[in-house]
Amino acid sequence: MTPDRRRCLQALFVLPWFGLAQARTIDDLLGAISVPQAEQALRESLAIGARKAIASLGQENGFYGDPKLKIGLPKNFSRAEKFLRGIGQGRKVDELVLAMNRAAESAVPNTLDLIIDSIAGMSVQDAKTILTGGDDSATAYFRKTTENHLSETLLPVIKSVTEKSDLARAYNNLAATLARFGIRGERETVEAYVNRKALDGIYQRIGEEERSMRANPSQYAGSVLGEVLGLLK
Repeated sequence: MTPDRRRCLQALFVLPWFGLAQARTIDDLLGAISVPQAEQALRESLAIGARKAIASLGQENGFYGDPKLKIGLPKNFSRAEKFLRGIGQGRKVDELVLAMNRAAESAVPNTLDLIIDSIAGMSVQDAKTILTGGDDSATAYFRKTTENHLSETLLPVIKSVTEKSDLARAYNNLAATLARFGIRGERETVEAYVNRKALDGIYQRIGEEERSMRANPSQYAGSVLGEVLGLLK
């Protein structure tokens, strides 16, 4: 038997045992999540990420100043934006876009308590699922447990902003202008549209915080959470 063949067979023999040992280590560490301190560590890390996400979005330019999250015109408006600017509606378009983003920024801070309550209600199984899931498993958990309540919380705040800023009137005026020129699209109230985009922004930013948590387990060094995240990375 040649040396190369011998090394290959040795590797094939050792590899399954290595995989089993690693899996057993992961299982051992995940078993520790049932310890109250470890479960609490995960909750605290998610709460910190959620607070950072909401704080960043709930300030001036939290949406408007972020190209990834900036709320633009709805699809039927967006396709006609060049046309609108060409007929002298550019300033109104800009004002509408700014007002929609300001409405979202004003409403988002009201969602923090609901997200924190969701973290407090997390079960041990939820914690294990989050740890062993993909990079967005915590975000998926938040969306599943909070989306309906968050939508209900955001909507009245957005409505109060649209009423004060004439946002709804500007939105409807632009829709009427498009309609006069035969440009139509799916209709959605401005409040519903901003509400939907604000929710998308919240979960996208929470997802970014979650990926950062998973990518940098060293920030939890010395804790069970840090050990688990480090092994799963």
